[in-house]
Amino acid sequence: QVQLVESGGRLVQAGGSLRLSCAASGRTFHDFTMGWFRQAPGKEREFVAAINWNGGNTDYVDSVKGRFTISRDHAKNTVYLQMNSLKPEDTAVYYCAAYFPGSQLPRNGAEYVYWGQGTQVTVSS
Repeated sequence: QVQLVESGGRLVQAGGSLRLSCAASGRTFHDFTMGWFRQAPGKEREFVAAINWNGGNTDYVDSVKGRFTISRDHAKNTVYLQMNSLKPEDTAVYYCAAYFPGSQLPRNGAEYVYWGQGTQVTVSS
């Protein structure tokens, strides 16, 4: 059974940092594009970041560029989202997702195949 499990979300003050993790099990995702999405209360799910299979290509939504970094560790079958300089508007449930093998970095969540259950990030002002 394929599973993506996010962790690392918690309450943090504005300006603080968090690192989210997404651990995969049931198969390896070494060749998959992986993405992070978020959904705030009352809002639609939003693309945050994506990374291709070897980490050589990444993409970020403009609102997080320069503050968030996506990375992956093949040995641990895990993808990370380092979030710095957090703002109250970053408050959301954060989800990781797996696309398909390759180097494409889709921003449309409907194209992703596997999803985690989400982890809550709350940034207080």
